[in-house]
Amino acid sequence: MKKVWLFVVLAAVPAAYGQANLKNPSALKERAPAVYKVKFDTSAGVFEMEVHADWASNGADGFYNLVKNGYYDGCRFFRVVPGFMVQFGINGDPATQRNWVDATIPDEPVKQGNARGFIFAKSAAPNSRTTQVFINFKDNSFLNRQGFSPFGRVIGGMEVVDKVYSGYGEQPEQGRIQAEGNTYLTKAFPKLDYIKKATIEQ
Repeated sequence: MKKVWLFVVLAAVPAAYGQANLKNPSALKERAPAVYKVKFDTSAGVFEMEVHADWASNGADGFYNLVKNGYYDGCRFFRVVPGFMVQFGINGDPATQRNWVDATIPDEPVKQGNARGFIFAKSAAPNSRTTQVFINFKDNSFLNRQGFSPFGRVIGGMEVVDKVYSGYGEQPEQGRIQAEGNTYLTKAFPKLDYIKKATIEQ
């Protein structure tokens, strides 16, 4: 019995460590490997991303730290526009999310086009990247001219991304997600697919 309890305690340490780090964005400044992979275990199935630091180093570093510390675990795919893209990255815990609202990432030149399966993180305003991530359902080259700089791509399981639940479209309100988290989403939009666990795989 003692061995079992010891295992449980030790297994809980990494999760607790990640949760503590998510309270302080300025502490998450680890440089990402030149190339790394991320496995997403979701309610729709499993898919895998490959991230390239030389495409957009700031984006790759930020994403690496967020995944490594468990930020995306439990996040809903809250905006799904068929024929365009799927969006995620607002943390399900409002207290955690508040820490990241102003943790922006500087813009970078577009080195890779916004093709199907490519991943980017940006909004329309300059230097406004935070934690939110988009995956292109198709080639969206018009985003290149607007400065949307991909940092990675889906290399396996794109069929899983394609089947993420899209019935709610753009109905979920981002302001309410920020304020109420998954409590709002699970009550108002119970069919949303979500990330069970995101894991760095080098």
